[in-house]
Amino acid sequence: MTNYKESSPINLNPPSRSKNVFSDIRNFLINKPQKPTLIKFESEENRKEYNRRVLQRVGIDVNKNFVLNVHKIGVNAPVGYIFNELLNWNGDSTCWPNHVAKVERINNEIENIEILPFGLKKYPFGLKKSFLGMNLIPLFKLHSIRIKSTPDAFDFDNARYLLYDCTGGYPIGIFVMYVRSPIEEMGEIAQSQLIFAVSFNFYGKEKEANKLVNKIWESVHNRVTSNVLNRVKQLSEWRLQKMANDMEYL
Repeated sequence: MTNYKESSPINLNPPSRSKNVFSDIRNFLINKPQKPTLIKFESEENRKEYNRRVLQRVGIDVNKNFVLNVHKIGVNAPVGYIFNELLNWNGDSTCWPNHVAKVERINNEIENIEILPFGLKKYPFGLKKSFLGMNLIPLFKLHSIRIKSTPDAFDFDNARYLLYDCTGGYPIGIFVMYVRSPIEEMGEIAQSQLIFAVSFNFYGKEKEANKLVNKIWESVHNRVTSNVLNRVKQLSEWRLQKMANDMEYL
């Protein structure tokens, strides 16, 4: 039987909400996450094999996509609860740098999302097509490929996920937010495992970017993603603890 007990959260307060661009930078770029989330591998071959399993699990052609990196964190909250939080994602600045990269749901639907740099819908200074030669508005366009709300009967890990095709001025590729039950053989003990994976190519090109661009982008992406996952964990566990405490007083 799976043991869901994990050391009690150090901080049962909700994460602080960003109020402006500067607090976004502090909370999501400068701040060192409490728990590391980037999955590391002993060899490039192990990484490629793990990537293949991720893509096959969500039904993506492994010959046309390459997973740049995968982040994972354990959350002491039910899988269904976390998945509902993902479905309600609207860029709330508690868990997302919404002042730097504003989330705009098209027609208020989770299926189609635009990420706007600093909330800009058009280029400044009268520019119409690009800024310094870069097409960055929108930064991302997320279009749903598949939303897996109900696990299949044969799923051993109770998996649910949101899978997006990602286009725009900066990268193109796929983005998946995936939540499942723990797998004991992998040493997972938290009630749920929340996973973010990206397969991005850079600057609107199908080919892999040069190593310098790749390295810089990965560094920024990894720090932001790790902080986002840590904040989702903190917020989810705080909310459940608060609901349990409220029930005790009824």
